[in-house]
Amino acid sequence: MNRKYVVFIVMALLLSQFVMAQGDFIAKSSSEGLYVNHKVAPKEGLYAIARIYHLHPRTIASFNKMDINQGLNLGQVIKIPLTNENFNQQSSQGTPVYYIVGEKEGLMKVSNLANKVTLARLRDWNKLSSDVVPVGKKLIIGYVANMADAAPAPAPFATSEPKQPVTPVQETKPAPAEKPFVVEEKPLPKEEPKKEEPKEAPVVVKEEPKKEEPRREQPKPTPAPAATPASEDGYFKTAFTQQTRSTPISKNETVTAGIFKTSSGWQDAKYYLLVDGVPTGTIIRITNPDNNKAVYAKVLGEMSSIRQNQGMNIRISNAAASALGVGESDKFIVSIAY
Repeated sequence: MNRKYVVFIVMALLLSQFVMAQGDFIAKSSSEGLYVNHKVAPKEGLYAIARIYHLHPRTIASFNKMDINQGLNLGQVIKIPLTNENFNQQSSQGTPVYYIVGEKEGLMKVSNLANKVTLARLRDWNKLSSDVVPVGKKLIIGYVANMADAAPAPAPFATSEPKQPVTPVQETKPAPAEKPFVVEEKPLPKEEPKKEEPKEAPVVVKEEPKKEEPRREQPKPTPAPAATPASEDGYFKTAFTQQTRSTPISKNETVTAGIFKTSSGWQDAKYYLLVDGVPTGTIIRITNPDNNKAVYAKVLGEMSSIRQNQGMNIRISNAAASALGVGESDKFIVSIAY
């Protein structure tokens, strides 16, 4: 039996125990979007809870306006945002999330509160024959992604429930470590030096010797001023300004990012990124929400066909990450606009 299947079964059992302890997921609406409440269990921290709900700890901390390094108290109730990363309204895969119908709320009202999920899905998920629903009825409005579908975490989350016995499996050889993700830039073609035409030999005319006059020293040429260093925002900031004049900003999103290594950008502040669905050469503004630092980067190409990019929306060059104040992190959150 493969180790991956054993891990899958254990994680599924833990998730079922967690749902039984927490009860049904009841969605609530706020000005910042839908969320569910989570009651902190023994030995639970922010990182463990983030793994359960398939979210970055920084996303939960920001939604609750708390410090990401702040400890949690037993029994404390925190809000878990329902986002595109952990909330599925396209199919019935995962754990159902309910909404309790209030007074004067029909199926259309529930649809508008639940991200305008289609009425057909609400009828199908809840086996409804009409759009009239009684007050207090629990309606399924979507599904939370199962823990087994979440990205692997550094350590398993803590739980007060007894551990389930696991059947020992045969040890397998570990897969070879993947090479670091490096994007090599193609050097620009060098201009061939112009060939100088041979100078004609000067004609020498013999003259009578003259008294030599003292030579005058030629004035030394004034050195050219040093090139002005690129802006801290990046070499492509001016190009971004020109781009927005012809094509106004229409996209402003918060995405999960990673880093690729390249030698460009450290001296000339030319920053690059990889992203799907955006034409090559487009200039994108990237902002770090933790310190509001921003850079301007050019799209080198797409990233969807590379397995190492799973779970990320974009990759930025290591020089761009350094300018944003991001450390050596596998994943982090940034905002993009273009």
